Amino acid sequence: MNQLKQIHSHTLRNGIDFNKFLITKLLQIPNIPYAHKLFDLIPQPSVFLYNKLIQAFSSHGPYHNCFSLYTHMCLNGCTPNQHSFTSLFAVSASLNLPHQGQTLHAQLVKLGYEFDLYASTALVNMYAKLGLLPSARQVFDKMTIRDVPTWNSLIAGYARNGDMEGAATLFDEMPVKNVVSWTAMISGYSQNGRYAHSLKLFMEMEKMKDLQPNEVTITSVLPACASLGALEVGQRIETYARARGYFKNLFVCNALLEMYAKCGRIDKATAIFEEIGTRRNLCSWNTMIMGLAVHGKSNEALKLFHQMLSEGVPPDDVTFVGAILACSHGGMVNKGREIFKSMENKFSITPKLEHYGCMVDLLGRAGRLQNAYNLIQTMPMEPDSVAWGTLLGACSFHNNVELAEIAAKHLSKLEPWNPGNYVILSNIYANTGRWDGVAKLRKTMKGSQITKAAGYSFIEEGSQVYKFIVDDKSHPRFQEIYGILNELSLKMKARYEDDATIFECFS
Repeated sequence: MNQLKQIHSHTLRNGIDFNKFLITKLLQIPNIPYAHKLFDLIPQPSVFLYNKLIQAFSSHGPYHNCFSLYTHMCLNGCTPNQHSFTSLFAVSASLNLPHQGQTLHAQLVKLGYEFDLYASTALVNMYAKLGLLPSARQVFDKMTIRDVPTWNSLIAGYARNGDMEGAATLFDEMPVKNVVSWTAMISGYSQNGRYAHSLKLFMEMEKMKDLQPNEVTITSVLPACASLGALEVGQRIETYARARGYFKNLFVCNALLEMYAKCGRIDKATAIFEEIGTRRNLCSWNTMIMGLAVHGKSNEALKLFHQMLSEGVPPDDVTFVGAILACSHGGMVNKGREIFKSMENKFSITPKLEHYGCMVDLLGRAGRLQNAYNLIQTMPMEPDSVAWGTLLGACSFHNNVELAEIAAKHLSKLEPWNPGNYVILSNIYANTGRWDGVAKLRKTMKGSQITKAAGYSFIEEGSQVYKFIVDDKSHPRFQEIYGILNELSLKMKARYEDDATIFECFS
């Protein structure tokens, strides 16, 4: 920087025009304010310098300066080229300015750059990020030449908007795929809750000799492992990530921390948390607090919560979900109420539906059903199915028919399609000897054509995850599986009969 200032001083003393060189070098540092001041001294800046400065602002901000420069360029008689638009399209997407993006699109066409590969790819990417998929697809279909980034932009757009079928169709049609293509699909499936698809695709990617998962791929697939309980695959991914040096990436560390916490390996999660050390961010703390809370380690979770506060890390609404959940699982009603009240009083965080839901759970588990019901009635927002469902679950545990009927009535309006609520209420009736209620509910379910969905489980075997239901015959080797199960059943039966015979002899 000092050397550039010396060069600048030398040019001023000797009347040498060295501004283009200086601006380019300043933007590489980057020292954008200094570069901008030099730029303003040039009477007729070239399109190259305009583009360089627009690109710098699009990367580092303030983003609105990009549009100011573009307007200045047009008014100053400097015609934009295709490179001018690539950064402007990116900024339009970042600032969620669809109208601005469409205006720029029209100007791109007017200037004759509609079929430029880089500008068109940036345009597809902009429309995809703005959620305007028909427009993105229209631009994509008009392109005579497409490269891998063009395909990736549209695939990511479909995935981001939840259309995984559309994304999968494009992915299959791609002539050439790279790691970004695979990652976009893996991430899309994971973010849309289709964890088995995400994990399956990752395993397919692993078999590709010319492709290696990067940090983003790892961060995308680990939540799928966490949700499916695919601990073995997650451990293999950890080994791979460590060998590649990906543990320098905090996103990878946090994803691995969540995977171990959700898979029940709190010991491994704690070790990862300690290894992250001073690099911990709010996500690290929240994941660890939540992991400890849901696994019944309430005291450890609250200890960590207070450690976080003592270290000056400001909590957010997710932090308080974990802290109240810890109180709920530990039966600490007064502590939970204290933490709930501190949200607004100490941290100026307005409680959301999930916090009220946690409080209903806290009171319900402790048997304070009337208090839980009163809380639902006095909530500042409309109670959702989670709040009423939590109360219904608590009523099931404590066999409270009266409040269960009230909760079920609200749930029948909020989610009439959910058979689980009817089943829970039916069980409460059965537990309290109200068989007339059981019969009435069955009649209601039959009349409304509400059927209980078959439960399913996941099992991890041979580094793969399989989904199955009762009497499932979808697996290609189901005959062998049932053969082994029958053999085990016979052995267990024989063992039981032998034990019974021995017991009779001793009797």
